[in-house]
Amino acid sequence: MAVAAVSVWKAASPWLHAFRTHCRTLPLLLAMGLFGQVPGPVSRLEIRTEPADARVRPLESIVVHVSARGASSTDRTGAASLPLRRGPATFHLRDARSGWLSKPYRRQGLSGLRAPLRSGSESEQRLAAMAARHSGLQDAVLFTAPDRTGEVVLTATIEGVSATVRITVTDDAMSQTIPERVKFGPQPATGDPYRALAEHYAPFVAQETWFQPKSDYLARFDADGDWRGDNNWENLGHASSQAYVYYAAIATETHWFLIYNFFHLRDYSDKCAAGTCHENDNEGLVLTIARDGTHMGSPVAMETLAHNKVYSYRADPRVRGNAHNLEGDVEFSDGSHPVVFVHSGGHGVYGTGQHSGYSAAKDEFTGGTGVTYVYKGLAERPRYPSDRNVGYDLLSIHDHWWVRSQEARSRSGGAFAAYYRYEPAGGRPPAAAEWIAGAFRGMRHGKNMAKPFWGWHDNETRKKGILATGQWGLDPAYAVSRNLALPGPVSLRYTFNPYLGAAY
Repeated sequence: MAVAAVSVWKAASPWLHAFRTHCRTLPLLLAMGLFGQVPGPVSRLEIRTEPADARVRPLESIVVHVSARGASSTDRTGAASLPLRRGPATFHLRDARSGWLSKPYRRQGLSGLRAPLRSGSESEQRLAAMAARHSGLQDAVLFTAPDRTGEVVLTATIEGVSATVRITVTDDAMSQTIPERVKFGPQPATGDPYRALAEHYAPFVAQETWFQPKSDYLARFDADGDWRGDNNWENLGHASSQAYVYYAAIATETHWFLIYNFFHLRDYSDKCAAGTCHENDNEGLVLTIARDGTHMGSPVAMETLAHNKVYSYRADPRVRGNAHNLEGDVEFSDGSHPVVFVHSGGHGVYGTGQHSGYSAAKDEFTGGTGVTYVYKGLAERPRYPSDRNVGYDLLSIHDHWWVRSQEARSRSGGAFAAYYRYEPAGGRPPAAAEWIAGAFRGMRHGKNMAKPFWGWHDNETRKKGILATGQWGLDPAYAVSRNLALPGPVSLRYTFNPYLGAAY
């Protein structure tokens, strides 16, 4: 027994040594600001812009970055002015009408922040480097200029200390916009009998934008002019920013189900840990409409997807929760278009309410900038990251994705990947094909992370065995009848569902 105890002690000693090292370096971590506490006050701020001359064209954007400086923890006299990890900074414009500010973000490639720790031990320097990489400090904003020339005054403040920068909006500034090489013309006419229904309920999309606004703009998969998914990240700059929303329609004897997908070329963040950023992104919603004898029916419920979690909203006050709780009521624009908020960066989709960052009443994004999109049957481009009422066109998911994914299964590369066998819960019908594409092909930052609607899942119902991967979109009648309690009869027999092989 004693020998075993000694062996365990020896085996554990490297871990104990690491623990003792951590204990010794904890004050250092505190001094670095890992927990937001750095000795010494902020004495001044420095503001830099990219480009450095602080000149920008109307409706174009530049980066504004602020850093705090003060005395080191060993020299409180202020004689040695060193960079401090302090924040977050608050930014505001002297004239609110003189442009737009994104929500703050952590600028990539920060320099000079390790300077106070040069004299530390090797382990301390490693910890300092780790903390610098993983810090959540948000010290920059994207400033978008107004449509008129002139001078704009922007102020940044940290702990009561402020600094200002004067930005010149002029037509002769160097353009920050990459010319787009791809342009799509009008879409060919479609014989889809559900197109009019999809147009009638096409959502009002409040799309938040951040420090890569083009990554937040609604796009089509082939925005770069090809059907490869593994070059969409690198081709973002010259890809088309024309706005499209993908849709699918499914019908039972009692309800219609409209599925809307919002595709983006990048899922991005200011701190991309493994798997949190990736090439391509696709999230969306399912709108349930009762077939009440009228031409367009009556909306009953809406469910949205945000990061593998489904959020449920009611359009009919008689709807009750079941496997899901209700998040609130569906808000409509112009009578029939549900208002949805799409988060910047990760592009989770929400209805209005506690998770939304947009107020329809004020037409305002609460966190910073954003673009609103409305259905016009015309694919317009946002002019700037806070544009309004940009028109989008609808694209058929069946024609653009489903058919193509089946044709592409035997070929390597291309648009789709991660083919799988759909195995529905509840003894429900199988998919129309034995193997279906579980993801869009993507290789940058995360492999094959974005999914078409038939690859979506809800963590909660999948864990409980209520719905299988893909079932929320492929079998919406069954899914909504499990997630929510709907008024009136709910038929589970499809009159149209090409994804499960049902016909008219």
